[in-house]
Amino acid sequence: MGVFKLCRLLLLVIIGSFSHLIRFSVSDPGSDCPQTRSASLVNFTYQFSMAQHQLRGVLNVIDDCSFKVSQFDMLEGSDVRWWGAVGDHLENLTKGFVVSEQKLNKTYKSDGFVVKLMNNVTWDDINVLAVWDLPMASDFGHVVLRNLTNGTEFLAPLPSLVNGTVIKGNGMPTMFNNCKVLADNYRVRWSLNEEHDVIEIGLEAAIGFLSYMAFGWANPNASSSFMMGGDVTVTGFKEDLSPFADDYFITKYSECMISKDGRVEGVCPDTIYEGSDPVGLVNNTRLVYGQRKDGVSFIRFRKPLKSMDTKYDLQLNQNATMRVIWALGLIKPPDSLRPFYLPQNHGGSYGHLTLNVSEHIDDCLGPLDAEDKQDQDLVIADKKGPLVVSTGPAVFYPNPPNPSKVLYINKKEAPLLRVERGVQVKFSIQAGHDVAFYITSDPLGGNATLRNMSETIYFGGPEAQGVQATPTELVWAPDRNTPDLVYYQSLYAQKMGWKVQVVDAGLPDMYNSSVVLDDQQVTFFWTLAENSISIAARGEKKSGYLAIGFGRGMVNSYAYVGWVDDTGNGKVSTYWIDGRDASNIHPTNENLTHARCKSENGIITMEFTRPLRPSCDLDDKPECNNIVDPTTPLKVIWAMGAQWSDDHLSVRNMHSVTSSRPIRVLLMRGSAEAEEDLRPVLAVHGFMMFLAWGILLPGGILAARYLKHIKGDGWFQIHVYLQYSGLSIVFLGFLFAVAELRGLSFSSLHVKFGMLAIVLAIAQPINAYLRPKKPGAAEEVSSKRFVWEYIHVIVGRGAIVVGIAALITGMKHLGERYGDEDVHRLMWALILWILVGVLTVIYLEYRERKKRRDRISGRSNWVLGSGEEEDTDLLSPSQAMAEKDSGSSDCMEVQLEPMGR
Repeated sequence: MGVFKLCRLLLLVIIGSFSHLIRFSVSDPGSDCPQTRSASLVNFTYQFSMAQHQLRGVLNVIDDCSFKVSQFDMLEGSDVRWWGAVGDHLENLTKGFVVSEQKLNKTYKSDGFVVKLMNNVTWDDINVLAVWDLPMASDFGHVVLRNLTNGTEFLAPLPSLVNGTVIKGNGMPTMFNNCKVLADNYRVRWSLNEEHDVIEIGLEAAIGFLSYMAFGWANPNASSSFMMGGDVTVTGFKEDLSPFADDYFITKYSECMISKDGRVEGVCPDTIYEGSDPVGLVNNTRLVYGQRKDGVSFIRFRKPLKSMDTKYDLQLNQNATMRVIWALGLIKPPDSLRPFYLPQNHGGSYGHLTLNVSEHIDDCLGPLDAEDKQDQDLVIADKKGPLVVSTGPAVFYPNPPNPSKVLYINKKEAPLLRVERGVQVKFSIQAGHDVAFYITSDPLGGNATLRNMSETIYFGGPEAQGVQATPTELVWAPDRNTPDLVYYQSLYAQKMGWKVQVVDAGLPDMYNSSVVLDDQQVTFFWTLAENSISIAARGEKKSGYLAIGFGRGMVNSYAYVGWVDDTGNGKVSTYWIDGRDASNIHPTNENLTHARCKSENGIITMEFTRPLRPSCDLDDKPECNNIVDPTTPLKVIWAMGAQWSDDHLSVRNMHSVTSSRPIRVLLMRGSAEAEEDLRPVLAVHGFMMFLAWGILLPGGILAARYLKHIKGDGWFQIHVYLQYSGLSIVFLGFLFAVAELRGLSFSSLHVKFGMLAIVLAIAQPINAYLRPKKPGAAEEVSSKRFVWEYIHVIVGRGAIVVGIAALITGMKHLGERYGDEDVHRLMWALILWILVGVLTVIYLEYRERKKRRDRISGRSNWVLGSGEEEDTDLLSPSQAMAEKDSGSSDCMEVQLEPMGR
């Protein structure tokens, strides 16, 4: 027996030592955990205050450098961290710091884990421990570890009521011992407090704020129609979003009605049946706390287990299994006839089940996730009137923590503002001179540069301030490059405003011009800027991808392909295509900005902005040659197909439908025409100019030069008729060109040569009309006549040279616009024709000079200017013939030639 006691004693010592070792290993910080003055925090338990993202849970300080979190719920955030601060107000929290390496970037569902503080952080530094979203500077929830007023530490008090007023204390009690799922979007939580003979119930549902939540006990004597005779608590939110919870009794499946004789029936408050409730004996439900967060309604109330009202309240036996009933539905606000909230028909959202409140139940896994999490008012900007910007108290600011004063738009507190791209928004700013209104990319506002952060300001600034007596009116025009989400804020204070949702108003409103491409299957939109062009293309039939190209065909074109990948992300990629196979599609690296693509019911829409001229040398890469000249028509083609892949292009990427011809888009005019529709016009213009400058006008010069030996005025008639015909055709061809271009632009070399040739050609008949009088039979040639001869010859021949240069550059310009092999063949034909003409002139000039040498050797007594072939007045041939007939000299005239020949 003694041996047994000794062994037992030894065992107790070992167990005690082991327990001490375990306790030491858990609570002792060790060498890596610095000692702090916060030992009294250890082993205390705190409840998180829910601020948003349905965060709830329990925190327990383990030791000086770690804490444990249990029953932790939270909806996923973007970049969420554990955060320490000296206080729970805006200024303190925004100046806080990260306290742990752990990131909370997922949804938590009743999870538990231990968190270790950073090596340089101790509890002495932390008065408030928060769950903090870094990008939005948002408080998801927090616990206050120390009372900031006197520096003492405390446990969060239980929720209590003083004279009917809710006391929140350390915060918004959302934790319960039990939880039961009633529906996918509806739960009931409860904690039984037998010591105080009460039960605290929390109802939460992902519903709209105009809906009610009802929960209660069924009539224990009912075998069916369990709602009849039921004792329920109806909860909800008033118009000002303050919560309510009242006792109701069900006498009929209808809205509460009061007959003329005063009889009450339906789903009515207990107080209506009795007429008044002076001491709270009938309506014994007490509101504890209520909130709307993330589209989820939560209301906590307290009921006695034994009610003084035996007529309309059912007695609760906490140890018995009883049937409970519940419902969700819309609620009608009070009016003058019925000054109470009226639950409407639940529309099928109701049910019943058996429940023993003393048994532990927790089948609620994770937070409720509402589809519509936006409870803020929505203000949609339109053209009817200005949006009035003012300030007011922060009551339901959507992004805690917040200042005491926030921005109001049209008398609504920090609403979600929705604007449309391409639609102007007018603001009437009346927020005071201490508030400078602006639209920014920074969710906090308050001038990000002061926080060493960068931001993009889209509208407003220091000048955007005013008061009600003298408001400042400014207009903002969001365009296609404005992001989908920006923020309206104050330049002088943080977190006074909220989100601006920028939506597409429709592509016609976002772009200055649009045309329908070939076959009416694709619409092409564009807006020109100084150095860039914004482009959009929308297919008019369902497809897997949409491609547009710049060129006469897919071969030798620059292509832009928009599609949505398997993950749902829209993409826009660029390519150079030099063949008809998948291997001939070469990805390029064009500088695209604001590129996006979306698919709605199979209709692809893509948008992008690109520079007019790539910022690279023309010979470096193929895309460097992809220049968009607004003055030159842009040839656009399109294609659609079922599937596109950016990684492995194959036959599957080939198009299933494509344009049959390119469309020439006139970017500056905002219109387009089919390429073939304009080719006859250009062909007529080119043919007319060739006929004039290549045949008629040179023929007139040759006639004046080499046909003087013809008797009479034949050479003169040929010369004049050919010149006038050529000038007429030049003028008509000029009109064709102006009509085709809708104006005249001197940007191209062809136009410059052409206009100079026309000026020189018009100068010739004017020059002939102003010709000095020819000398008489025995007179010498005057100096004026001599100068005129030189000018007439030089201008005429110069016009021909410039006209031929215009023909060559025009053919080259035509080739650049169409890239057609026919154009290249016509160019070679023109060059050949010019060579033939040059050879012909050389041959004729040789024969003429030979004749002159023969004449000089045969007769050496000729007189310059006194023969039969005297140059005749180009404009008055009859007068010339009369003068010729009246001449008395029988000597042969020779043609006047410049002395330098």
